[in-house]
Amino acid sequence: MVRRPSEPDPANTGVGSIYFLSESSSTSDVAVVGGGAIGLAIAWRAAQRGLRVTVLERDEPAEGTSRVAAGMLAPIAEARFTERPLLRLNLAGVKAYPRFVDELRDASEMDPGYLRCGTLLAARDRDDAEELERELHVRLDLGLAVRRLRASEARRLEPALTPSLRLALEAAEDHVVDPRRLTAALGEACRRAGVRVRAGAEVAAVEISGHVEGVRLTDGAVLRAERVVIAAGAWSGQIGGLPPKARVPIHPVKGQILRLHDPSGPGLIQHVIRMGGSYVVPRGDGRYVIGATMEERGFDTAVTAGAVFELLRDAAELIPGVSELVIDELSAGLRPATPDNAPAIGAGAVPGLVWAVGHNRNGILLTPITADIVAGTLIGEPSPELAVPFVPERFAAIPVGA
Repeated sequence: MVRRPSEPDPANTGVGSIYFLSESSSTSDVAVVGGGAIGLAIAWRAAQRGLRVTVLERDEPAEGTSRVAAGMLAPIAEARFTERPLLRLNLAGVKAYPRFVDELRDASEMDPGYLRCGTLLAARDRDDAEELERELHVRLDLGLAVRRLRASEARRLEPALTPSLRLALEAAEDHVVDPRRLTAALGEACRRAGVRVRAGAEVAAVEISGHVEGVRLTDGAVLRAERVVIAAGAWSGQIGGLPPKARVPIHPVKGQILRLHDPSGPGLIQHVIRMGGSYVVPRGDGRYVIGATMEERGFDTAVTAGAVFELLRDAAELIPGVSELVIDELSAGLRPATPDNAPAIGAGAVPGLVWAVGHNRNGILLTPITADIVAGTLIGEPSPELAVPFVPERFAAIPVGA
């Protein structure tokens, strides 16, 4: 990650300061492996249900993929990437957000950074416009709330859009959240709920003897726990101790992203603007996020000149004012993907093992609903019908490494 030291991140609310390294604890009801948005949300929800929870994070909590994410809550804009079961889950995820952030704000006394801004899908030329017409019909056939806008209508909503704009679609029910503020609030809510969060605690293996008994760290320490939740994102596949048929195949998908600010303050754009596979996300305070690439590069997180150039070029062609923004940070994250590009949520093949992995592009979007599903599983509730297509055991027939 590259950051200009002279430009402090206004969203950096001191995530590290709200966590604590607990005293070495030998037992918990639940060990959550992974301290990103999903892991922290699961821990908070589980603690609310009366469980003793320890979060184990290999680095610093909320400093991995969650910190790099743009935070779009966009099931309608991204509908073309999904099949119907995942679309239903994504729609339920965005619907859960208002109540989730209200409760989180009360529990943490911090602002989770939720912005009900809507999304515009924009076409820069005739080819883009023809593609957008097709995308419109796909969404209408799925019963999604989307509105076709003439170029003049779109520019009335967003005057900063280029005069050469051809067409736009409005998805007013797609929103956005700042993942850095979200994870800061989740960390504080966890602390207040009694969750133990341990940084620098890399899990080497799950301890199993017919059923889950806990986890073993790379330093040899063992944490005993009746239930283990694996929520370690792209690194989940590296955890040992699991029989082959109990594993979920996970691979990383690299995404490069830029963070910028407007020295003159907010106002350049109000909506998320999407153009093809890239986007510009407003934070509402003069900060913007531009992303993101989709690259099969393993665990490489290098920021490359070509990717930065392409992202800036595409954004500036559609929103010329982007060229006046100041770059604060260049970074790359690793999305956790499964072979079918859908998450694995719920009980695993070993008693006591629970998965919350493989969310790919939708990790922040699905944080609230994943936490609710997993917390219910931990106390013995049946999975809701919505979660049935995403049971981890669907991968049992896939060889490890496939």
